[in-house]
Amino acid sequence: MAIFPDKQDGTVLERQEEKLKPPSMHKVVLLNDDFTPMEFVVMVIEEYFGKDREAATQIMLKVHREGRGVCGVYTRDVAATKVELVVTHARQAGHPLQCVMEEA
Repeated sequence: MAIFPDKQDGTVLERQEEKLKPPSMHKVVLLNDDFTPMEFVVMVIEEYFGKDREAATQIMLKVHREGRGVCGVYTRDVAATKVELVVTHARQAGHPLQCVMEEA
């Protein structure tokens, strides 16, 4: 806490420390469908979430077996951007892959 004397009347003012709360985090989740090829899902995870081949394959298998898989946890803006990029890429490639974000 810093103390600053007021030059006019000699009173001392205290600066209030601002308490910033960390940004809310969001999970980016891929959802299973019966049409998107597994290899495309692995490629998307590698490209947009920076996972290596093994990690991407494990996430893809989780999506395939359990119906959903978390690709990463990000701030709201980053998560929303990743969802938009993945969905756009999937549609351009002709796949119905769904990607959503959920509060972590």
